[in-house]
Amino acid sequence: MSPSDEPILTATGLHKTYRASRSLGSRARVSAVDGVDLTLAAGETLGVVGESGCGKSTLARLLVGLERPDRGEVRFAGRGLGRARGAEARALRRRVQMVFQDPLTSLNPRLPVLDLVAEPLDVHRLARGAARRDRVAELLELVGLAPEMMNRYPHEFSGGQRQRIGIARALATEPSVIVCDEPVSALDVSVQAQVVNLLAGLQRELGIALVFIAHDLAVVRHVSHRVAVMYLGRLAEVGDVSTVYDAPAHPYTRALLSAVPIRHPRERDPDREVLGGDPPSPVTPPAGCRFHTRCPLAREVCGAETPVLRELGDGRVAACHFAETALSRA
Repeated sequence: MSPSDEPILTATGLHKTYRASRSLGSRARVSAVDGVDLTLAAGETLGVVGESGCGKSTLARLLVGLERPDRGEVRFAGRGLGRARGAEARALRRRVQMVFQDPLTSLNPRLPVLDLVAEPLDVHRLARGAARRDRVAELLELVGLAPEMMNRYPHEFSGGQRQRIGIARALATEPSVIVCDEPVSALDVSVQAQVVNLLAGLQRELGIALVFIAHDLAVVRHVSHRVAVMYLGRLAEVGDVSTVYDAPAHPYTRALLSAVPIRHPRERDPDREVLGGDPPSPVTPPAGCRFHTRCPLAREVCGAETPVLRELGDGRVAACHFAETALSRA
């Protein structure tokens, strides 16, 4: 199914901060997500990439309603997830589900697969008795597992099989959107492709939209229609995956792509960007552009004025004062 132009999920001005550890001071706050705007079309896969600690997982939890934003709003099919109450809230939550990073910790080890996969059915009162068991069998077959496995426990499965169980659980309520938070990072490389291909196949078959959060840039390019690049809680660049990968408009995107391992030293790019230093502390982020302390294009304006996401005329936006210069170097 090709993605629709109509957004099914919209995030507007999302902000989320947390209290830092006491060692950093009683009033210290960590800005995990700082003013993020995103849209997701029906049937689309939006990849989200960035270094560890950039706010990807917090964004995932905000999108599915596991966390409430300090400011901003998430809307599904035009209706606000945070404002809904009662039956409306339950109906909306059915439509946006999540697959977690580590299936070993996201599956209750005390429950058999039958009860793990059926938990959303129980919460939303969608099936009981024989219908409940039949639905679980159907979901297991959908993700490539035998229905006879429903009486086993999580420890009896491999990592890839456990993630398939997590995907089956996410599909139980027939969602329109699934947010996948690093769904393959805890798996062996040999199993990752199987899970990625499973998600792609389910999307084609069921027409679901995916938010695919990962640090593996090659996987994101393979599965995504568009990609959003995050740095220190903010979006650096958003656009069609081929456009962003082939000609990055933000210096951070270029550096991130340059860091992808190569197969042979002879393939090394002489123009490869190598970043110096570590990312700044999210407790005390730099003024202006948060990337300017590591950016090869930084000028005085970068430390004084915060760049906004702006259209570049090629179907993407970038938050860089010198995006045109970055494009000329791509």
